Amino acid sequence: MAGRRVNVNVGVLGHIDSGKTALARALSTTAATAAFDKQPQSRERGITLDLGFSCFSVPLPARLRSALPAPLPAPESGSEPGEPQLQVTLVDCPGHASLIRTIIGGAQIIDLMMLVIDVTKGMQTQSAECLVIGQIACQKLVVVLNKTDLLPEGKRQTVIDKMTKKMQKTLENTKFQGAPIIPVAAKPGGPEAPDTEAPQGIAELIELLTSQIPIPTRDPSGPFLMSVDHCFSIRGQGTVMTGTILSGSISLGDSVEIPALKVVKKVKSMQMFHTPVTSAMQGDRLGICVTQFDPKLLERGLVCAPESLHTVHAALISVEKILYFRGPLQTKAKFHITVGHDTVMGQLMFFSPAPDRFDSEPVLDTFDFSREYLFQEQYLCKDVASVATGSGQANEKVGQATEGHCPRQQWALVEFEKPVTCPRLCLVIGSRLDADIHTNTCRLAFHGVLLHGLEDKNYAESLLPKLRIYKLKHKQGLVERVIDDYSVIGRSLFKKETNIQLFVGLKVHLSTGELGIIDSSFGQSGKFKIHIPGGLSPESKKILTPAFKKRSRAGRGEEAKQEEGAERPEATQHVMLSLSFKRYVFDTQKRMVQSP
Repeated sequence: MAGRRVNVNVGVLGHIDSGKTALARALSTTAATAAFDKQPQSRERGITLDLGFSCFSVPLPARLRSALPAPLPAPESGSEPGEPQLQVTLVDCPGHASLIRTIIGGAQIIDLMMLVIDVTKGMQTQSAECLVIGQIACQKLVVVLNKTDLLPEGKRQTVIDKMTKKMQKTLENTKFQGAPIIPVAAKPGGPEAPDTEAPQGIAELIELLTSQIPIPTRDPSGPFLMSVDHCFSIRGQGTVMTGTILSGSISLGDSVEIPALKVVKKVKSMQMFHTPVTSAMQGDRLGICVTQFDPKLLERGLVCAPESLHTVHAALISVEKILYFRGPLQTKAKFHITVGHDTVMGQLMFFSPAPDRFDSEPVLDTFDFSREYLFQEQYLCKDVASVATGSGQANEKVGQATEGHCPRQQWALVEFEKPVTCPRLCLVIGSRLDADIHTNTCRLAFHGVLLHGLEDKNYAESLLPKLRIYKLKHKQGLVERVIDDYSVIGRSLFKKETNIQLFVGLKVHLSTGELGIIDSSFGQSGKFKIHIPGGLSPESKKILTPAFKKRSRAGRGEEAKQEEGAERPEATQHVMLSLSFKRYVFDTQKRMVQSP
């Protein structure tokens, strides 16, 4: 902490050319090394290509005093005496559709989001995607209607009022219903205008932000973890990694690990917005200087306390579909998976609780390996469930959706194409970033929490067999005829080539109520013999009697032929056979299991 101050991170998000960088510049008093499009490529293309960081400070409001860090036993060198400060770090996110993964990375470190809208255009495609990301990643929103100076003076207030109502309507169905909306002109006259024109509405915006900023929860305990977004060298000093501390705290002289590279370095010096500090904690924006490290090896990623993070090849995540994503989330489909600042391709397999646990309370901090889970062909939601219950064929394809009822929690096994390094319980976002950026569709498909990482490269053999995900299998056939009071012949349950021996001992249910056990195959055409331990009831025998009597008149030679598949007279009413069993997806022996 540099002095007695509370740092909060405010994201500046919105569609390309809505004036986000101009707004960050108008608000800021101090710029980081990567602020205001300093990159040559950003200047050349005239757009933000990466996260930018800057800040301003105001006296700390009384309601935020509880978030002040505990005073240090001895004064820090360079600490600031006097009134405690609220330092607002602005995270300027790019607005171009192709940079959505950078936006997602930035959104995960913010306490409040400023959604910047070009008042002359209203909500645009990336504005909507940023709003979706905001709903996932943060709790508070302020809408900024920018470029009000471009409105004709006589109609200005009318257009602002109209756009305010439109935005209120847009926010109605989100968690940000009733969020404040404020008009500003961050750069009157546009980007080419001289800087002599003063920004409009900035003092009011600072006042609004100060009133809206939530009390941040900051905990210096726990292992140190920092999300690094820029890495560069300073001649004669070393390599500087700048980022936001996600958990724990750090002091001068501590060792830090770059887990993706398995490299450990000692902290030589630290700064917060050009101010040297000797310690920093969760929520702080920080630059760490280390020696003998090539900055080209780490563009962005994680830095942590040594051996506190692990690299995973797959993960079990809790999943929630994003409402605005069109189309199903299907098992075996590939998505762009964003974990922290990493985005990699991953293949998914969806599963849910067993049907009798669909209403169980969601658990978002652990995964229970002792429970059984039901395999799903795709993520279950109301539209899928209604299809599933509409026809038996659809139900077979979709999975278990009982009477249109969806589970309160669903999960997915994500298998990454490249290993990722991430903390447990981190945010996961799945996207279709290969979708056409010019279509008006949401590319963000789902979000979730990483509950369990699979570190072993050979996880398919070592860990997946412990994952008790099963498929429910249902087969139906017919009773062809009765042999005696305790035995019947069944058909149409198996194909001719099926090895019936694998099914011997499994229970079948007759539509007349009896329980049978598959005893053996019968002939070569897929028929089988069923033993009825409790015997056939008189009613069942009556239903099957017509066929039984006719067959009893046949001669022995004829009967032998008929057993090989010749047509026989049948009962006037069919008696159905039903076989149900579980097959565990990761059971190497492919056993069929029935409940006792």
